[in-house]
Amino acid sequence: MLSLFQRKRPSVAAAPSPAPSIDLPKGRLRPESAASLLATPRRQKLLEHIWQRTSLSRRQFATLYRAPLERYAELVQRFPASEAHHHAYPGGMLDHGLEIVAYALKLRQSHLLPAGSTPEDQAAQSEAWTAAVAYAALLHDVGKLAVDLHVELADGSTWHPWHGPLRQPYRFRYRDDREYRLHSAATGLLYRQLLDRHLLDWLSDYPALWAPLLYVLAGQYEHAGVLGELVVQADRASVAQELGGDPARAMAAPKHALQRKLLDGLRYLLKEELKLNQPEASDGWLTEDALWLVSKTCSDKLRAHLLSQGIDGIPANNTAVFNVLQDHGMLQTTSDGKAIWRATVTSSTGWSHSFTLLRLAPALIWKTGERPAPFAGTVAIDTASADKDTDASASSPAIIARPTVEGQEPAPWEGGGGTDTIPSPVGQAVTDVMEDLLAMVERGDSEREKQNAEAALGEAPATRSEVLAPTLAAALSSSPMRQPVLSTEQPSGEHFMAWLKQGIASRRLIINDAKALVHTVIDTAYLVSPGVFQRYAQEHPEVRTLAKQENQQDWQWVQKRFERLQLHCKQPNGLNIWTCEVSGPRKSRQLHGYLLEHAHLLFAQIPPNNPYLRVLSSK
Repeated sequence: MLSLFQRKRPSVAAAPSPAPSIDLPKGRLRPESAASLLATPRRQKLLEHIWQRTSLSRRQFATLYRAPLERYAELVQRFPASEAHHHAYPGGMLDHGLEIVAYALKLRQSHLLPAGSTPEDQAAQSEAWTAAVAYAALLHDVGKLAVDLHVELADGSTWHPWHGPLRQPYRFRYRDDREYRLHSAATGLLYRQLLDRHLLDWLSDYPALWAPLLYVLAGQYEHAGVLGELVVQADRASVAQELGGDPARAMAAPKHALQRKLLDGLRYLLKEELKLNQPEASDGWLTEDALWLVSKTCSDKLRAHLLSQGIDGIPANNTAVFNVLQDHGMLQTTSDGKAIWRATVTSSTGWSHSFTLLRLAPALIWKTGERPAPFAGTVAIDTASADKDTDASASSPAIIARPTVEGQEPAPWEGGGGTDTIPSPVGQAVTDVMEDLLAMVERGDSEREKQNAEAALGEAPATRSEVLAPTLAAALSSSPMRQPVLSTEQPSGEHFMAWLKQGIASRRLIINDAKALVHTVIDTAYLVSPGVFQRYAQEHPEVRTLAKQENQQDWQWVQKRFERLQLHCKQPNGLNIWTCEVSGPRKSRQLHGYLLEHAHLLFAQIPPNNPYLRVLSSK
C-alpha cells in the first residue's frame, strides 16, 4: 500500500535561519527553521504521540507525516492562532496544529473507514484514511495566514503564504476588515504548500476518501461526512484545552450520534440476522402497532454487532444495555417505566409461548413502504409486570464497562453522556493536553483478575536485555513460525486469531493505546488477558453455549483454545502469562498477558514498541 513512498526522494529541506542581527528593528521576528520551531519538549512529545498513533516505521512516518508537519511549522512560524481567543500567543498556531492532528488521530481510531464497506476494503484503505484525517486537521486553520494576517517583510514588501516560507525578518498585524470563517474557504490556496504531488496522487486513488477530502480543502465541512466531523471535534478539543476546558468533553459527539448507531445496528440485525414472524420460535414479531423483540437475543446480537463495528465500551450486562436503549428513546416502556415487557405470543398454527420482550415503534426501523407484513398471530401483554429480564440473567462479567481510573476515560455507554467517540472523564479536569494524549495503559489489579491472568509469582523489574536473554530471545529466535489456519468461521482458536488480525488491520481493535488489548513489546505482540478473550466472546455470543458445555466462562473457553495453538512464548517456570509494567505520566501499574512468538502472526509490518511498557522477568 505504501510502496509509492518507498523509493528514495530528497528530504524536506529546512529553511535556514538568518544570521543574528544586532540591529533588528523592534517588533520584527526572524524566521526559524522547522527543526528549531519543533524543538520544544512539548512539541516533541506531541510529535512522538502522533507517530505512535500511526503505527508506522520512522521512515514511513517521515514521508507521510513528518514532512507535512515540518512544512506547516515553517509556514506558520510564530504566528498566533487567533488575536484574542484560543492559542493567542506567539507560536500558538503551530501548537494548535499539532494538537488538532493528535486529537484527530485519537478520534480516528474509533471509526471504521470508509463506513459501510467490507472489512477487507477498510483494511486496504486504512493508512490512506488515517493520513487524510491528519492532513485535514493540519490544514484546518492554515487559511488564516491568507485572510486574517497582514505580514510585512524587512524590505517593505507584503508577504503572502502562497509565496512559500518566510525568508526575511517580518512583522504582522491582524486585519481590521477580516471576515470570520473566511479562512476555511482560503484553505484551497495553501494545501499545496504542505502536501506534495506524491501524497495527492496516493490519496486520489481512493474515491470514497478523495471526495470528502476535497470538501474539507474547500472549507465545506458539512459535506465532508465523517472526515469533516473528526476535524471539527478535534478542533473543539484543542480549543477547549487552551481555554481551560475539558478536551474530552469537547470531543464528545452529540447524543443523537449514539442514537443513530443504535438504530443502524437494529436495522442491520433486522435485515440480516433476526428472524421475524416465524410460525413458531422467532427472534421477534411485528404487529400493527409495535415491533416486539426477544430481549436477550436482541441485546446479545446488538452488542456483538456494535463491537464488530469498533464501538467500544458496551456493557456486558443486558440490563445496562436496556437502560442505554431506553435513555436514548429507542424503547417504548411499560406503565411503570420498565424497559422489559412480558407477553404471550400465539401463532396462527396454535403454537404459544411466553417471552420477555423489548417494544419499539416500527417507524423507527422502517420507512413508509418498507415495512414487512404484520404477524398473523397475536402478542398478548401479560398483566403481571416483568421487573427484570429473566432470559438475560446469564452471569457474564461486565468486562468492558471498567471502573474509571485516573488517566483513563470511562466507557462511552456510561455516565449518560451519550458519546460514541471520546467520552468525558468523571470527576477529573484535564489540565494539559499531554495528560489526555499520553494517558498510560490502566487496568484493575484485583486478586480475581490476577488469578484469571495466571499471574507470574514474585515479579522483579528487569532490563530489556535481561528479559531477552536467554529465555525470550531463544523462544523468539528458535521457534518455527506456526501460522494458524484462518479460514474457519466457527468459534475456535484459529477463528480468534483471524478475528484479532482482521480487527487490527482494520483499526477496529486499536493497539498501544490506554484502552488497547494488544500492544507491541520487545518486537513482538502482547495480548492483554483476560480482556482480549472477553472482547472476542462478547462479539461472538455463541461462545457462551460452547463454554457452558464445558462448565467454563466464555472467555476462559476462548483462552484455552488460543493456548492449544502454541503460538505464544512460555516463561522459564512454565507459566503462560507474562507481566508488563506500564509507566505513565502519573503512576505505574501492571498488565498480564501472552507474548506471541512472532509478531508477524498479527502484523504485516511490525509497529514500533510501546514506549510505556516493559516486560518483567519472573523468579
